[in-house]
Amino acid sequence: MTPIFRRGEKKNPHERVVTLIGKPGCHLCDDAQAVIEKVCAEVGAAWEKKDITEDEELYRRYWEQIPVVLVDGAQHDFWRVKEERLRRALTQ
Repeated sequence: MTPIFRRGEKKNPHERVVTLIGKPGCHLCDDAQAVIEKVCAEVGAAWEKKDITEDEELYRRYWEQIPVVLVDGAQHDFWRVKEERLRRALTQ
């Protein structure tokens, strides 16, 4: 089913997973992590961090976009994470 038809399905934020793909020493990655930690704590979503330098596939796919944020495995944002946009994605 295409995403447009899934709009009616609302997931519980506790069932959501946010993934931050970044690299050590990246100030944008640190900024993104701060936003993710805050929003996930507020809504009860889980989050994880993946190092792009340790995964060839992630490196190939996302190198020019880091930090990259995935919500339930689908790309949500890159470079800068907007707090309100992430909160909305996790609660709708």
